[in-house]
Amino acid sequence: MSPTSSRRTVLGAGVAGVLAAAGAAGQAHAGSTTESTTGTVPARRPGQRSMVDVPFQQYGTVRIGLIGLGNRGAGMLSGWAAVPGAVVTAVCDIRADRAKAAADKLVQLGKPRPTEYGGSATAYQKLVRSGDVDLVYIATPWEFHYEQGKAALLGGKHVGVELPIATELAQLWDLVDTSERTRRHLWLMENCSYGRNELAMLKMAHEGLFGEITNGHGGYLHDLRELLFSDTYYTDAWRRKWHTRSTASFYAMHGLAPIAAAMDINRGDRMTTLRATATAPRGLADYRERNIPRTHSSWNETYINGDLVTCLIETSKGRVIRAEHDVSSPRPYSRINSLAGSRGIFEDYVPVGTTGGRVYLEPDHGGHSWQDFAPYRQEFDHWLWKKIGDDAANNGGHGGMDYVLQWRIVQQMRAGLVPDIDVYDSAVWCSPVPLSVESLKREGRPVEVPDFTRGRWSELRLGLDSRETDMPPVG
Repeated sequence: MSPTSSRRTVLGAGVAGVLAAAGAAGQAHAGSTTESTTGTVPARRPGQRSMVDVPFQQYGTVRIGLIGLGNRGAGMLSGWAAVPGAVVTAVCDIRADRAKAAADKLVQLGKPRPTEYGGSATAYQKLVRSGDVDLVYIATPWEFHYEQGKAALLGGKHVGVELPIATELAQLWDLVDTSERTRRHLWLMENCSYGRNELAMLKMAHEGLFGEITNGHGGYLHDLRELLFSDTYYTDAWRRKWHTRSTASFYAMHGLAPIAAAMDINRGDRMTTLRATATAPRGLADYRERNIPRTHSSWNETYINGDLVTCLIETSKGRVIRAEHDVSSPRPYSRINSLAGSRGIFEDYVPVGTTGGRVYLEPDHGGHSWQDFAPYRQEFDHWLWKKIGDDAANNGGHGGMDYVLQWRIVQQMRAGLVPDIDVYDSAVWCSPVPLSVESLKREGRPVEVPDFTRGRWSELRLGLDSRETDMPPVG
């Protein structure tokens, strides 16, 4: 694609031959110096078919079941209840009092009381088999995402899973295969992909403002030390305990996913190799030494995950993505969110203008001076934010991106649309979790990133850069 032709122009021009050639060239670019065990692509079972570009069946009303009602699950409850044409019909948590509290909250909001499931680790199995649920939303600790997501697919439900959808490579493949066999969609609840700046950056990239995209930088840099050592925020300290189990990039998807979307990963390009580095694990132990009483249970723990884990990811088209994860160090919050090409660069999380972003684009700018992102965000504002931005501000957390994600999911299901984020996107965005472990075991040598699409990655197609559609009328 030339720097002067926009992605939308190409999408409308029918360039399958060009893309096929680019795919062949990309395979050659991948080279043969990487460790190959992670890149093995398992064969499909007989009758198993791709879910690429498969639309939802149309639902008049989307009936939603929630599994996991801690901070995140409970925080999303009111958003689900506010989306037109959605109704929460079931709530589940291993702690029955949380399910009851969620049901009570819905009644207070004037909604029907949902069925409550809880009191045991297997209570979710009844919810996923319920005939009153179309969509299962999973917001439990990471170690339960895979088994609960697969159970929901096998129960005939579409599934939205909080980050990550799974933590092991075999699990990611199994979720892809189970989605293909059941003909049900499963996707990552990647709310940051629907951030206003992220979607404007995406549109600018696809309209050619950055020229040929060459590199991007994203991550999750969030000082969580106080919350990680809280006795109430993360139930049973589940998130802190992950830092005692492995050295891995646990949660870089918030920054990685928007960069991958702008680069058309799985939609014209693909990730090919990943190499990881990790700093020493100092932050959590130091914080504990200075702030946590010796009687606290955390003093029985040894932290092994590096404070900063960095993944350097190469793509078939020769692009480079740097994805970072750090929740153990004292620092201001950032998802980095930077994209660069032959004609300019965007950087987020900087103190320029009210939007917090800055740009430098040719031929608009010169003198090697950054410019405010605000006028570009206004010009390239995504249609979702134009349509429901006010509702998002009133109903959703994280600046409204939560509600935009929820509204869009329900809209897609009610209108019978193809999902913006599919199981293949979700698997590759989450693959740095196990791949970083594998690379670090091999002293930072590159490992292959599997092609979860099984060859469909070279097809240029819409995703988060969706065309404007309306929410079907209710009733």
